[in-house]
Amino acid sequence: MRLVSICPSNTELLHYLGLTSKLVGVDDFSDWPKEVLDLPKLGPDLTINMDKLEALEPDLVLASLSVPGMEKNIEELEKRSIPHVVLNPQSLEDIAGDLLTVGEYTNLSSKANEVASSMMEIIHTYRQCATTCENKPSLYWEWWPKPIFTPGKINWLTEISDLAGAVNIFSDKEVASYQTEWAEVVEKNPDAICMIWVGVKESKMNPKHVMKRENAENVHAVRNSQIHVLEESLYCRPSPRLILGLQKLAALLHPSSYPAYKGEDPLLK
Repeated sequence: MRLVSICPSNTELLHYLGLTSKLVGVDDFSDWPKEVLDLPKLGPDLTINMDKLEALEPDLVLASLSVPGMEKNIEELEKRSIPHVVLNPQSLEDIAGDLLTVGEYTNLSSKANEVASSMMEIIHTYRQCATTCENKPSLYWEWWPKPIFTPGKINWLTEISDLAGAVNIFSDKEVASYQTEWAEVVEKNPDAICMIWVGVKESKMNPKHVMKRENAENVHAVRNSQIHVLEESLYCRPSPRLILGLQKLAALLHPSSYPAYKGEDPLLK
């Protein structure tokens, strides 16, 4: 079976089903697992080269709606009658469901059920752990600094915050992505700040970027040195790798209530 993925999260999801070897092309931003780095690149996920994609003669293309603007990729796939499936998860349960969906398309339902079940078991365990946390810190997730974008209620990071014994300060916003101003962040006064700038490596993110902002010294997270630079690849892509991000965050915030973080993906054992 010849597979093409035009979104990093879909490329990652395929790996959990053991299908990386079936990939014949990916978007420019797919960088995990490392095996995909040598595959033909089809362009940025918002401007896929459809002629190049079509020339690969895929049996199935995994498309996405996770980023505004991806609709045109799907329109072009439909126009060219290229077999495809569209994934658009907003929660961890949605991702587990996507595993099952792709499992059906690829005749790997048994494997998909196994991974999805393991994923849901971990979620259940962490939900139970969260109930034992007496203090639940408020979190400000920063997707992008200028303008500021942060996850709202309809996003997996609000769910991950809850499962890790914390609260997203913008969980009251009925959107997936919320654009705001730094002044509103200061007003909400989060206990911790998680820097996960989309597409930016940790080495390029420095807490000083936040600390030098107006009135930053009045924010609990800044005063208490609770600005965390995290791997955007573990938090910004809606794939099963989010479980690894959950485990890291929970151990960081509540080391006595959650298992220690070892960096080993429990879904790939």
